[in-house]
Amino acid sequence: MTAAPRLLTVRGLRVEYPGEGGVLLAVRDIDLDVAVGERVGLVGESGSGKSTAAFAVAGLLRPPGQITAGSIRFEDSDLVCLGEDDLNRVRGSRLGMVYQDPFTFLNPVMRVGDQIAEVLTAHGGMGRREARTSVEQVLEQIGLVPGHLMARKYPHQLSGGQRQRVMIAMATAVGPRLLIADEPTTALDSTVQSQILRLLLKAVAELGSSLLLISHDLAIVRATCQRVYVMYAGRIVESGDCELVFGSPRHPYTRALVDASRRVLDSRGRFPTIAGTPPDLRRPSAGCPFAARCPRRFDRCGHEPPLLPAGVNWCAACWLVEGWG
Repeated sequence: MTAAPRLLTVRGLRVEYPGEGGVLLAVRDIDLDVAVGERVGLVGESGSGKSTAAFAVAGLLRPPGQITAGSIRFEDSDLVCLGEDDLNRVRGSRLGMVYQDPFTFLNPVMRVGDQIAEVLTAHGGMGRREARTSVEQVLEQIGLVPGHLMARKYPHQLSGGQRQRVMIAMATAVGPRLLIADEPTTALDSTVQSQILRLLLKAVAELGSSLLLISHDLAIVRATCQRVYVMYAGRIVESGDCELVFGSPRHPYTRALVDASRRVLDSRGRFPTIAGTPPDLRRPSAGCPFAARCPRRFDRCGHEPPLLPAGVNWCAACWLVEGWG
């Protein structure tokens, strides 16, 4: 079978936040690929750099964050080299973004129907009248009925799940090639989470789009995505097919995440946790960034390992991988 062509190719991406306490290296020299029509997950605990990486790809880093190295090739463009006007054209038509907190990104003084219509006129080539007519259909397609009444509501009049549906409608309104979803189910109850995930999957399937899903919830990524990248301390530490990575993790950090996500009591009657705290990204060490928290560390961990092959299209940044052959 011929592999699908790459839609997104990230190479050597580095993101820094300069500040009074020094430069915080939030994303460190990561490589990441998303093929046409592929669903890819990016996971890690809070502060691992996964959302920063996603916002860097979309050109939405907030100051003082800045890309200091690397390339982000999307279709035929290197997004790092584009000016703001060109980035806005890419984001509006070919790359869609679903945010963690839609209330923050929706205009609070503008009706949701008008906000969707604005996307259709600015990036979908529609006239104002055509866009207004289409809005009702768009709202009903995402389960907000009746569309003519929902279009007149303001964001504060909607529930969290309804606001996220509006966010998805805006992100997919003009058929983007790539949809980036940053923790799209955070703060939603389990029933609404399932509804939002089904809506996301339905949207990318119907559009033939690719999906980059950022989440701390391994179960969601395993159920939604085909491949996964695991981030720790700003770096990719493991990547591969979801079933392989989550079923038989090669990096001790991935193993700890999987164990903690299962919520099964250990021999002492406690839920598994990851001991210690993440390293200070303003003062990176020369060795493996997970070494201080790793129960399997040994002398060689004083030198940071590269991503080593753990199988077909599977790699992990751990010296222990060499022992698997």
